[in-house]
Amino acid sequence: MSLDVGVDDGVALPAALRQRLVTEVGRMVRAAARTDGQPDFEVALRLTTDAEIRALNRDYRSKDKPTDVLAFAQREGPGGGLHPGVLGDIVISVDTARRQAKRGLAAELLHLASHGLCHLLGYDHRDAAEERVMNARAAALRREGARRGRVKAA
Repeated sequence: MSLDVGVDDGVALPAALRQRLVTEVGRMVRAAARTDGQPDFEVALRLTTDAEIRALNRDYRSKDKPTDVLAFAQREGPGGGLHPGVLGDIVISVDTARRQAKRGLAAELLHLASHGLCHLLGYDHRDAAEERVMNARAAALRREGARRGRVKAA
């Protein structure tokens, strides 16, 4: 499967929400792969707490505070091109997602997952132009994730 979802201890998610994430984020990953001419990509999605994401943010980004989403791209760094189908890991703090959610937790988690997926694909948002491009791709991925039927490139 293209998506491996892990839910840390201390994170409570209704089974229906977890299944929706597996389905829609899985479709986003396959849609991204189709755009890149690949049959599929491998992505791990970890749903965690503020305490855990704070430790990751501190250790990997030298920012000692929780954040909403982190992406660890396998395409970057030494050996990044050895396994082109392995994109990397997305880590989302469900605690932060709950606080930020204006349209419900599911919508916020899907938004953060698409944002993290875009980072794994090489997008960034260092300026307004990059942010527009990244947001457009994330929105296309979310639309394809929510759609039914055969997965199309997005």
